[in-house]
Amino acid sequence: MRFFRIRSNRVFQEVKLPEQEQLYKQVQKLEEKIGYCYRNKDYALNALIHSSYVNENHLDPRLKNNERLEFLGDAILDFVMGMMLYNNHPEMSEGEMSKTRALIVCEASLAESARSLGLGELMFLGKGEDANGGRNRPSILSDCLEALIGSIYLDGGMDEAEGFIMFLLGDTYQKAVRGELFMDYKTRLQEELQKSGDMKIHYKLIEATGPDHDKLFKMAAYADNRLLGTGCGKSKKEAEQEAAKKALERMKTS
Repeated sequence: MRFFRIRSNRVFQEVKLPEQEQLYKQVQKLEEKIGYCYRNKDYALNALIHSSYVNENHLDPRLKNNERLEFLGDAILDFVMGMMLYNNHPEMSEGEMSKTRALIVCEASLAESARSLGLGELMFLGKGEDANGGRNRPSILSDCLEALIGSIYLDGGMDEAEGFIMFLLGDTYQKAVRGELFMDYKTRLQEELQKSGDMKIHYKLIEATGPDHDKLFKMAAYADNRLLGTGCGKSKKEAEQEAAKKALERMKTS
């Protein structure tokens, strides 16, 4: 695959050359993984930079984190998946399309896709975030993937962004429309309880064990002060999903 020549850039003219070269080496690795050559390397670089890296390194003040690109990529991803569902599944209601899209673009799904690309190895993280397991944290991985989508859109337009989305999430899309994708157990539990009235669920942290970089959280799901289920996970969100899953399983057997 032919790559664009790595060039110096106005944005990084105040950064020392060795560090600048290291930054752009990550861009080249990214291009190899995704099969896309950026016309403007800065878009790719921006997508890989987490806020913790900017906060710790104090480089050129114009060096930005990927949060704005994440916002853009999130909107593009929702649009592309919404259009796919609308055009390909006329039998689906608005509610069904919304639920299906939510499954496709949920944090867990995007994080898994980011791992398949090896984005965790390519991201620029602050030392503290890196030491605390940030390279495998679902929220950081999913945000980086959305930023990557935004960067491809800015660099190559909607066709390139859509092609990348379907290349990466095509299988996820197919599983979702077939009903084979990971269930958002928290939403499902809320829907089940609402059938018998307006019951509000809340989740409570029971305990957190282990070192900071590898904690295990235990959460409990409650409704009207009644314990519904407990679950464990490497993040609070993961533990909440497991607690909701256990609650649904208990409801089926009761």
